[in-house]
Amino acid sequence: MFRRLTGAATALMVLVLGLTPMGCYLSRAAYEEAKILSRRRPIDRLVADSTTDPALRAKLALVQEARRFAIDSLDLKAGKSFTAYSRLDRDTLVLVVSAAYRDRLAQKTWWFPVVGRFPYKGFFDFPGALRTVQSLRADGFDVTVGPSSAFSTLGWFNDPLVSTTVKADSVTLVNTILHELLHNTFFAKGAVSFNESFATFVGGRGAEHFFRARGDSLSLRRAEDEWHDDLLLGAFWERTSTEIERVFAALPDSASTDRIAARDVVYARARTHLVDSVGPQLRTYPDGWVQQVTLNNAVLLSRRVYAERLDRFDSVYVAEGRDLKRAIVRIIALQEAAQTARDSLR
Repeated sequence: MFRRLTGAATALMVLVLGLTPMGCYLSRAAYEEAKILSRRRPIDRLVADSTTDPALRAKLALVQEARRFAIDSLDLKAGKSFTAYSRLDRDTLVLVVSAAYRDRLAQKTWWFPVVGRFPYKGFFDFPGALRTVQSLRADGFDVTVGPSSAFSTLGWFNDPLVSTTVKADSVTLVNTILHELLHNTFFAKGAVSFNESFATFVGGRGAEHFFRARGDSLSLRRAEDEWHDDLLLGAFWERTSTEIERVFAALPDSASTDRIAARDVVYARARTHLVDSVGPQLRTYPDGWVQQVTLNNAVLLSRRVYAERLDRFDSVYVAEGRDLKRAIVRIIALQEAAQTARDSLR
């Protein structure tokens, strides 16, 4: 009976992976992850090898430092993540697609086994990503799509450092390592905005602490400027979201056309504010960047996922005497307590 059940389960799994859209997606993701893992080379050996390209060698050594800092100074759980390096055949690791309803601030979500629902979907299959974008737009969704140079499997695998991540400047590289290791340390199920915004905070403030401890004043200034911009843009997205919610609340759900027209007025006003007021204050973005930003519900909500109430995390950080390690512990405790309270009400 066990053999028969096992055989039936295996056959069912083959059918799911081979015939269903989710199965095909997961199969491709598993294949790409396996390929990345198969190309791993130990970073410590590459750093010790004098024949390694000097620029790559320096970046890998920086990753080692950032990883040690995450463990020793921030008490993050690194496991074996970022102890190996994988060179990819392409310049983009994954394309991330997000979508939102045009007449309300609500994201389309995708369900994945084990981890639940997410408001974005990553594609190793780039033509598949573009087909999904076209399909979503045809269905009337606002859509945004963009590249990502890194990702975390939340500790399920020993995530290697990939060549697309190494291409970044030193500050962005350190920020990314700390961001992803925070995910390894704590990930609240079903709280995507909290998880990503918390990681944004740890990556931003953590990079400051790292370069300050390293005595690198130039990189420290860059990290401080990037966090300044994160807070500034986070406040902009929050303000715009509040205004959009206000105009939606003033109109019935059935008035879809009126809602879209009203929100377009808000976005026009927000663009003026972004260009005239926010743009001149940005320190690390290139000239003309704000003029090129698309404003729609998908962009707004996807930006907020990574920048929701960053000031809230900063307030805990200040209350903890700007001790980042203590702030991380406190934020996790507050989130766990809030989740327990919510569960008790169900």
